[in-house]
Amino acid sequence: MERTVQTPPPTLPWYREVTGTQWKSFFAAWIGYVLDGFDFVLITLVLTEISDDFGLTTVQAAGLVSGAFVTRWLGGAVLGALGDRYGRKLSMVLSILLYSLGTFACGFAWNYQSLFAARLAIGMGMAGEYSASATYVMESWPARLRGRASGFLISGFSVGSVLAAQVYTWVVPSLGWRWMFYLGLIPIAVALWMRRALPEAEEWTAEVAERGARPNPFRPLFRTPRLALVNTVLVVAATLSLFLVFTPGGAGLVPVLSVVAGLALVAFAVQLGGKRGWLLYVSMIVTLFFAFLYSWPIQALLPTYLKSELGYSTGQVTDVLYFAGFGTMAGCWTAGFLGDRIGAKKAYAVTLLASLAFVFPVFMVHDNLLLLGCLLFLLQATSFGISGLLPRWIGGHFPTASRGAALGFTYNVGALGGAVAPVLGARLASGMDLGQALAMLTFAGTVIVVVLVGFDVPARLNRLVDPDATDDHLAAADVPEGLRRPEPASRL
Repeated sequence: MERTVQTPPPTLPWYREVTGTQWKSFFAAWIGYVLDGFDFVLITLVLTEISDDFGLTTVQAAGLVSGAFVTRWLGGAVLGALGDRYGRKLSMVLSILLYSLGTFACGFAWNYQSLFAARLAIGMGMAGEYSASATYVMESWPARLRGRASGFLISGFSVGSVLAAQVYTWVVPSLGWRWMFYLGLIPIAVALWMRRALPEAEEWTAEVAERGARPNPFRPLFRTPRLALVNTVLVVAATLSLFLVFTPGGAGLVPVLSVVAGLALVAFAVQLGGKRGWLLYVSMIVTLFFAFLYSWPIQALLPTYLKSELGYSTGQVTDVLYFAGFGTMAGCWTAGFLGDRIGAKKAYAVTLLASLAFVFPVFMVHDNLLLLGCLLFLLQATSFGISGLLPRWIGGHFPTASRGAALGFTYNVGALGGAVAPVLGARLASGMDLGQALAMLTFAGTVIVVVLVGFDVPARLNRLVDPDATDDHLAAADVPEGLRRPEPASRL
């Protein structure tokens, strides 16, 4: 069935180009992402309370943040593949159910190990939520507005973080930290509503469902019984190694375990990418690893820094987090418009470069809450906020039939940088102030990402093995099929 693409009149305001159904799809995914942000930042807000209850060191407490990243690569790949095969909506609903139940289980944790195990379930669900929501919204909106769709969607995470900070002041002082996690059941109602009320993503419906296609992104991993056995062993090796790296069980073996996990994940990337896409997969993972490494030291350990080093009260911490959260939100919105105007790659690199001016000043302010809040607003707007363009930037590298699994896998393997960041920040803080450690990690990681994104390294490397690669699959979506370069059903 051939798609007939209608381009709205150029004089129409952009928000009128988005139909009522498309707005409904967006707000549903946005609400899911608000709840995602709420659930994820809970652990950062109550780290000090959990540490006091369970007698944890700063490094152990930071490991609880990392726990949700250990299984993200697997959750992103599996739930993304389900979205490619059965639809974006189903993947999004399953993801919300998984991270909601994981969050609820955190409230019943009796020690470090049980809490860490619940964080593993949260990580799998949130990984699927990211890829499912991102592909669902971008494949529902007009191609020229997909930067805005991406930025607006990711702003939901910061709204969730601000909401969590407010709920923290209401709940924890009177009821304790466990009640923050009991609230994790709330998103289940949203997931059930989504399942009944939402349409499927338009582009997935046209490119996959209406053609009767049933993509199987994991086919390269299971072509033969021998290959299936080898890859099953690699899944176990990668998951177990990552688990041990971020728990006391791997003490003394972290370098070896990290290499084992890294080699296993690279092996998956090479197989999933195939002859024409393996270099794109690997380079995208490296870029995203550093993107998390620059952004997550502050996301994970800012509340700990404010309470332990600056001596801020619960109310003061909440005030500072408001500035940071609203800064991220403003940055995501701005990134969406800027990305549609000058391109996601250029907008990402230029804004990140500007963020370097605020990194060290943030950690030089100690007793002026208003000044600290303003600097954090600017830093988060230009640094973490610009990550609102990540779904648009990543998704443009992959065709529709494999976009869910490809985005879910590369993004969430790269997200291991977010697992490394808080632990590395905590370890660096053993030899210097925590604020200084966070500033150094953020600055160095930002510079690396500016180079990788600004010089378009993943796409340049991809063209070495696939000279005919489509520059931007999402931008090409509105081009009539007769004029469009043929695109493979899947590279996987």
